[in-house]
Amino acid sequence: MKIAFLTPEYPHPRTGNSGGIGTSIKNLAKGLLQQGCEIRILVYAQKEEAVFDDDGVIIQQIQNIKFKGISWYLTRKKIERLINQLYNEKKIDLVEAPDWTGITSFIQPKDCPVIIRLNGSDTYFCDLDQRSVKWKNKFHEKRALQKADALLSVSQFTADKTNEVFGLKKDFTIIPNSIDVTSFERNIEIAEVNNTILYFGSLIRKKGLLELPLIFNEVIEKNPNAKLILVGKDVPDIVSGSKSTWKMMKSLFTEQALLNVNYLGSVPYHEIQKYINEAIVCVFPSFAEALPVSWIEAMAMQKAIVASNIGWATDVIDDTVNGFLVNPKEHKEYAAAILKLLADESLREEMGKAARQKVINKFSIAMVAKQSLDFYKRIQK
Repeated sequence: MKIAFLTPEYPHPRTGNSGGIGTSIKNLAKGLLQQGCEIRILVYAQKEEAVFDDDGVIIQQIQNIKFKGISWYLTRKKIERLINQLYNEKKIDLVEAPDWTGITSFIQPKDCPVIIRLNGSDTYFCDLDQRSVKWKNKFHEKRALQKADALLSVSQFTADKTNEVFGLKKDFTIIPNSIDVTSFERNIEIAEVNNTILYFGSLIRKKGLLELPLIFNEVIEKNPNAKLILVGKDVPDIVSGSKSTWKMMKSLFTEQALLNVNYLGSVPYHEIQKYINEAIVCVFPSFAEALPVSWIEAMAMQKAIVASNIGWATDVIDDTVNGFLVNPKEHKEYAAAILKLLADESLREEMGKAARQKVINKFSIAMVAKQSLDFYKRIQK
């Protein structure tokens, strides 16, 4: 089968910065290649038009059309013509796109099926953040869902919440995100650093980073040797207007706690595994996710995790089996779970092994690629 992914991002030096959507697509593309599929990535909003090969995956860069007031429409129609051309030339059998900002809202190929996979739309995340959404984003996202030939979601919570925020009653097939389990294995040659707590991901309000200082303050009171390592990009705060979430965080730590905090900023993706290996516990106090790949990566490396207990969380972690799930606003309770893991090596080992097995059984690229391919075959015209 010949599958195209339409996306605003993809992790490659030639296509610019990429986030979770691009990483998820790359993981799935790798699994589908192993299933014998041909994969083409259509990356829009690019600086140039180009087509090149990336380890067997065809990357096609698409420049947006710039025309004041109607660039969004002309670009969508350009992409529509390209999809029709590729389909007629038998280079693709279908196209999948993310829900983010509804790129396919006015893309209606003549014969090629269009699939939307929910990774969390702008409307979805704004609802979880309890803030207003741009009307045009909500309009395009809803229209894209209404026009799609088939719908996927990475978690049941995201599917249910999407139906709620758009006032829809759509049926979604649930297929989670995936990772290459062989690329995320615990390296026993890298020693764990005692009492080290790791958070990796963007420093942003929606991921609970304004709760984490208050949680760590509670940890330090009981364990003065605890260390908190933060890895990720510092993001402006959309609520307060602050240019730095890290600056806001620093003001929330006690003086004693801040001495034991080390913010490393952004690091290359391949280096994150070193910090995961060294950590005793990984923490993810997030308020807004669809199905977070970072959690799965830490689980694959057999790390004990304390994560938020909101919505999507139970699609990833079984509470007390392969991690702890706690409301991030319950600072004492969240800290207690961290302290329990810091103090109990056998519990960490037990949870870590169970976590990796969960990833192998549910989130490996081989498993998710097979589920996706079976789904594609059912909707292919």
